[in-house]
Order: sequence, then structure tokens, then C-alpha cells
Amino acid sequence: MRNAPIGVMDSGVGGLTVVAEVWRQLPREQVLFYGDSLRCPYGDRDPQDIASYTFRALDFLSDQGVKMLVIACNTATAICLEEARARYSIPVLGVIGPGARAAIAATSNRRIGVIGTHATVSSDSYAKALRQTHRGLSIQSVACPSFVGLVESGRVDGDEASRTVADALAPFSGSGIDTLILGCTHYPLLAPMIATVLGPDVTLISSAEETARDVSLWLTEQHMSSMALCDPRHLFYTSGSAERFAVMGERWLGVPIDVSHHDVWKCSDEAL
Repeated sequence: MRNAPIGVMDSGVGGLTVVAEVWRQLPREQVLFYGDSLRCPYGDRDPQDIASYTFRALDFLSDQGVKMLVIACNTATAICLEEARARYSIPVLGVIGPGARAAIAATSNRRIGVIGTHATVSSDSYAKALRQTHRGLSIQSVACPSFVGLVESGRVDGDEASRTVADALAPFSGSGIDTLILGCTHYPLLAPMIATVLGPDVTLISSAEETARDVSLWLTEQHMSSMALCDPRHLFYTSGSAERFAVMGERWLGVPIDVSHHDVWKCSDEAL
């Protein structure tokens, strides 16, 4: 079981930001990733649909014998984390708690901004997580649903992306925030443009690094770190185009990746 993979799911390619951090911090660990690109984005969908899609993906990963599950999607974390922890016998980690902790550590003036999908912002999950730790915070949340489409299509630079990012972040003008939580794992792939719009005085927080630290901490405390002596073989599955996912994955991870098309929803229905 120590050498079993870590299961990671996301609504699309955004969760690769978490994978990159797991690779960096835990190079001996194998990752089994599922990205539901066919149904991405989750953020504008009904919560019941989000839960259905998320649990089909997590069931698939669990059935492969992973030793823990990471919901590398803020929307799915907001909607499904507590139920997932009750559903599975292995640990389930989300990305909201780690991101909130990192933001609290980074802020100097206690003014924190949050950007995310409609579902994440509506759930108020980040504000709740932040205030559980620090009640004296000023929190401003803004939904930026258009960002996911830019990332999934690979349009993360150029004039269109620049205009889209600037328009979406306009509500933060004059807000005085010194820290911004990128409350969707797709958003770090737009970080250079976000930083340009908000300026050097605003620290951008990606939950990916802190989430990987949580994974590392659990593995160490439970004596579940991999003992494999050879380089792990990472596997990636997507409900969308495997070729397109592979191209984007190599772009963001810096190495070619092994991607297979697998729609867990369709396959589950066919098995019934």
C-alpha cells in the first residue's frame, strides 16, 4: 500500500498545478490523475451535478487502489469534501483549507481577495475557512468564470486573455487587498497576467503548494511514503481529448505525459 499511487481529480487541466507541486515535493510518489475535461467547467453547474461528476471520478480513482485522494478542484472541494471524507476509507484532501492558511500567512494588512468560479464563490467556503482561523479579516470575493475557458483552450496569453483578466479583476480596484487567493486550480496558469493587472503589492496565493505539503505531512505521519526505488510511472486520464490534454499537460508540466481517454460517467453507465 505504501507504493500505491496518489489519486488526484479535477474538472479539467487545472489540477496539473497540484500535480506539479506533488512531483516537486514528493518525487518518489506515483500520481494517478483524472481530469473531467468533457464536463468542464464545473463552476456554473448545479451542485447536484457537480457532486455526481466528482464522485464518479473519485470512485474510479479509488477503484484503482490509490492510497489517498486529492480533490484538486476548488468547486468540487467546496461542494463535496465532507461527504467524500465520509464515503471513502482512505484520506481525502481538498484545496480550500491549504489555500486559506497560505493567505493568512501572507497578508500584512488583513485584506484578502478571493477569485473563483460561481459555485466556489457562492459557497463562501474560502471566507469560512479564513475566518475560522482569523476573525479580523476583510475578505472580498469575485467570481471569474471566464478564466477556466481561457486555460482549458490554452489561451493564456495575448490580447484577448489580457482584456478578459483585466475586466474580471476590475472590482478589486481601490480595494486595498494585499493578498489574492487564486481559488481555482486553473487560475495559476494565468498568474502572470493577474499579477500584471493587480501590481507588485498584491501577493498571489495558489493552493497547490500548500496542498502538496498536506499530502507530504499525511504520508510522513502515517508512514505511507513510497519506498519505490525506481522513477514512478504517472498515469493521466481525461474524459475529453487525450491528445489535447497531453499537449497542454506537457506545456504546463514540462515533460511528455501518458494520457488516456476514459469517461468514467459513460463507462459506469455501460457497466450497469
